Amino acid sequence: MNLFVSPEVDKQVGSNLNLRYSFDNYVVGSSNRLAFAAAKAVVDYPGTRHNPLFFYGGVGVGKTHLMHAVGHELVKKGIGKVVYVTSEQFINDFVASMRSKMTDAFKKKYRQVGALLVDDIQFFGGKDSTQEEFFHTFNELTNKSAQVVITSDRKPQDIEGMEDRLKSRFLGGMAVDIGLPDYEMRLAILRQKAQEIKVEVEDGALDCD
Repeated sequence: MNLFVSPEVDKQVGSNLNLRYSFDNYVVGSSNRLAFAAAKAVVDYPGTRHNPLFFYGGVGVGKTHLMHAVGHELVKKGIGKVVYVTSEQFINDFVASMRSKMTDAFKKKYRQVGALLVDDIQFFGGKDSTQEEFFHTFNELTNKSAQVVITSDRKPQDIEGMEDRLKSRFLGGMAVDIGLPDYEMRLAILRQKAQEIKVEVEDGALDCD
């Protein structure tokens, strides 16, 4: 059992955002300072500053946390419906809409929004029909200045099986790397997590060097 994972079931809001992921509990350091600043700029100027905003980096560096934090702030601003979706869910919804001949409902779900947040978009690689649909969804959203935020485990140009036209769209906004945290940042993250779940831990036990 991971000491820093709450046993409670994650509580979700209507826009499917995780309540635990906010700017308030996001630890900022040298490895993610630029990404954090870009996220704040998107909140201040949704749809016009850094659209799309593309976070990339390895597992566990805080991409999803930062994406949800942006989503929560956009909800507060009242920009319209904010939808968070994993790439797998988007693919599954698209396939189901084709099978049930309900593509109009699919388009309404993902295009009539104020912001669309797509996690782990690298899994779109090699899925031509999904990419075709997302290309048109992306264009419609950005054309009406709806905010798009995307995460991936690699930078856009390195996603295998992704169409060049989508890579070009992703690079048309801001693509920012979130690197691995240094020692001090890792320690700060552990202390933050311990505080969140109200666990007292001696400093020596948090030594993660």
